[in-house]
Amino acid sequence: MSGLIAERLLVWHAKHGRHDLPWQRDPTPYRVWVSEVMLQQTQVATVIPYFERFMLRFPEVQSLAAAPADDVLHLWSGLGYYSRARNLQRAAQRVVAEFNGELPDDAATLATLPGIGRSTAAAILALSRNQKQTILDGNVRRVLARYFAVEGPPSQRAVEQRLWQLAENATPDRDVGIYTQAIMDLGATLCVRSRPLCNACPLHEDCRARRQGRQSQLPTPRPRAAKRVRGVVMLVAQRGDGSILLERRPERGIWGGLWCLPEFHSLDGAREFGATRLAHADIEADTRALVRHAFTHFELEIRPLLARCEGLAGVMESPPTLWYNAGAPERIGLPAPISQIIRSLQAI
Repeated sequence: MSGLIAERLLVWHAKHGRHDLPWQRDPTPYRVWVSEVMLQQTQVATVIPYFERFMLRFPEVQSLAAAPADDVLHLWSGLGYYSRARNLQRAAQRVVAEFNGELPDDAATLATLPGIGRSTAAAILALSRNQKQTILDGNVRRVLARYFAVEGPPSQRAVEQRLWQLAENATPDRDVGIYTQAIMDLGATLCVRSRPLCNACPLHEDCRARRQGRQSQLPTPRPRAAKRVRGVVMLVAQRGDGSILLERRPERGIWGGLWCLPEFHSLDGAREFGATRLAHADIEADTRALVRHAFTHFELEIRPLLARCEGLAGVMESPPTLWYNAGAPERIGLPAPISQIIRSLQAI
């Protein structure tokens, strides 16, 4: 049965697969690697413009390794999961320092680089070098869990090992790159999380989940706790020239290494900062409209508090800061909600 999967997917992909994605036009290991990292937990349509801008600025691994971190994060701004960008640059620096600027062609070695695990390493080598490698990303897990009616959350070790075994059995000896793209495309376009398009699927005849009417139940979802809400106050300090005070976030934690508005647990903390560390600040009595941003495990609720500073006021005794002029923006990494708050001020 596993042999039929590859046979049918290769035929289906020739007619219905994706053949003209930007990273497919020149599938070097570097370009495929960047695309695979960007595609982690992000849809293709969202990734395409980011990938194209990234390649213009960093056409090879050496330019990525040598770039200022702010340049990398600037081009990642809005794509989310910023640890991917930091790991991408760390890995590029190791590739230059340890592998003479060439990505290793051994999957086990490749998987030791920051941000590259077993499946991503396999995808890079299969798609760029047609090496026989087995992948198991989210799309492939979903296809195989349904096709073979695999019970249990894929995050459980025994279930994951079972899916890896099935994935290895299904991977053909030839046309591995095409097969790898085909099974990813199937999961992304037909065997989707909700309302899969089973009638158009080349595997529907033998799919056990379809036979049992259990497509919506497989893969078995992992029990999830209710998302907690975390509330913060962010001080929007604006100088007379319109520039906004930003602080660089620590490397660890959400938005690591990006530039953000000063954050506080309470309004009192934000007001005290404005009164004691900002020169000539006039702080508004009330906060502005809440800004909400969803993370994987919680929702962030931002309460912006505006402080208008006279002239070119400075900041006293502070961590790395800059006054950001949205009219002539610097190349820095800005989280999407912070950009939203800054834009809202410009619209006033």
